[in-house]
Amino acid sequence: MPKSLTKVIYKPDHTSNSEYTVIVNPEEFKKLCFTDTSIPLAEVVDSFTIFHSTQGRQGYLGQPSKQQLDTDFGTSNDTDVVKIILEKGKDQAADSIGLGTGTEKNLARGGGSVDLNRGGLNRGGRQL
Repeated sequence: MPKSLTKVIYKPDHTSNSEYTVIVNPEEFKKLCFTDTSIPLAEVVDSFTIFHSTQGRQGYLGQPSKQQLDTDFGTSNDTDVVKIILEKGKDQAADSIGLGTGTEKNLARGGGSVDLNRGGLNRGGRQL
């Protein structure tokens, strides 16, 4: 059975498209929120990686620049930003993050098709 995941999502401004996400351990996050504030942050977060999306919760998750963090949080220190996201963000359960079904193609590698009827590969209008 796969490990359950919880995302904590923080939107700095209700008019902004930007959202910041941190992956957390669901059990430890609940303890931190409701009972025990002395839990070390390293036990709550899956990693100190902060994800950023400008397309909402279903969009591509990338990593923000130090300038983006400084603009939206007043600091670019990862630990401080994670604390703010955990304090002000909303948790959302997830089965997986960005894993898909496993049948997706790497579009950066091209379509991977070969035109056998034309006698060879065709790249940029030239016969190879």
